[in-house]
Amino acid sequence: MLPFGKRKPSGWTAVCLYPQRIDVARVRSGEGLPQVEMLESFERSGNLDEALTRLRRKFDLGRAACTTLAAPGQYQLLQVEAPTVSREEMREAARWKIQDMVDYPVEQATVDVLDIETPGGGGGRPHSVFVVAAANGVVTGTIRQFDASGIGLEAIDIPEMAQRNIAALCEEKDRGLAMLSFDDAGGLLTFTYRGELYMVRRIEIGLQQLIDAGEERRGQLLDRIGLELQRSMDNFDRQYSFIPLNRLLLAPSPVAEVLRTFLGDYLSMAVAVLDLASTLDISGIAGLDQPLRQAQCLPTLGAALREPAA
Repeated sequence: MLPFGKRKPSGWTAVCLYPQRIDVARVRSGEGLPQVEMLESFERSGNLDEALTRLRRKFDLGRAACTTLAAPGQYQLLQVEAPTVSREEMREAARWKIQDMVDYPVEQATVDVLDIETPGGGGGRPHSVFVVAAANGVVTGTIRQFDASGIGLEAIDIPEMAQRNIAALCEEKDRGLAMLSFDDAGGLLTFTYRGELYMVRRIEIGLQQLIDAGEERRGQLLDRIGLELQRSMDNFDRQYSFIPLNRLLLAPSPVAEVLRTFLGDYLSMAVAVLDLASTLDISGIAGLDQPLRQAQCLPTLGAALREPAA
């Protein structure tokens, strides 16, 4: 979401920092399924500058168009009514629109705007936009971190958009898609339509919690997830009744089948688990057929699917 590089790359290399590891991925689009050309993970230990320098040498990242993902807590994704200004003025107008929604002076924010499409007029709904805001210090700190290792970032993206990129490959024609994923930071529920993001919800239940929970505790967690999803589905239907939503897609994980069984009974819609091999060509990546590995790497793969700069 936060592009600042001068180049206009035709493809992206995602270099994503997680608490315990660093992922590097490259996906090539062309005829057929997008092909995962490279996906590797490295334990994050010791000096980060040294680790990134080693990766820059190993993968020639100094000449690649690189993106990374902001971590939860480093940014805010806010949905507001679109300011009535020209496209050129939208970012600055949105900055002042969110001045009471951020806990630091809005003048010190890096801001980007994502339009929310309203097909057919959106049923009379006001035109809305997503605004991504991050403190300048967070953004410049990330840029410096990569620059110190000789890796020039072209963009900093957010997990919501990375998941949107995956979901866009899975949509059925003229149908909305709800997609739910879990990692150690919690659950992420996105609603997309025709490749565009319309709604986002966070669920404060981590993947490891679900994996480690005993039968009784897992049942409680599943009830919480089901209730949150039902509320979100109802809210989406009220706001976007013109979008036919017919399916919930679960990201691969070791508990995906448990979730599918539970939510299939809980919700009044089809629930399926994403088959990553039907969405991406993963044949050249050892171990990527395993659910835990897919769960770990899905955000990084989504980041690597970022669209080329316009």
